[in-house]
Amino acid sequence: MKEITQVAASPGPLVQGKTSAGEGGNGFVEFLEKAVDGVNQAQLESDRAIAQLNTGQAKNLHEVMIAMEEADISMRLMVQMRNKVVEAYQEIMRMQV
Repeated sequence: MKEITQVAASPGPLVQGKTSAGEGGNGFVEFLEKAVDGVNQAQLESDRAIAQLNTGQAKNLHEVMIAMEEADISMRLMVQMRNKVVEAYQEIMRMQV
């Protein structure tokens, strides 16, 4: 484990084969969790802005529209990322060993 830390901290290229599959996958899993959480937060913020607009608490319509568009764009991006990952997975599964 000490060797992994030293390799990751060095400024040179990383040596492949030094980390186990579980450790390498954690970074990707964390990335996905952060991305989904970010999209969820944008959706919740958009819902809050709409609720405030409905109750008259929102002062500017354009801020509500911006929140809605941010949520929409982040959701579209996440869907496209999912599509690319599924497409890559299917391509790998079609490969012959």
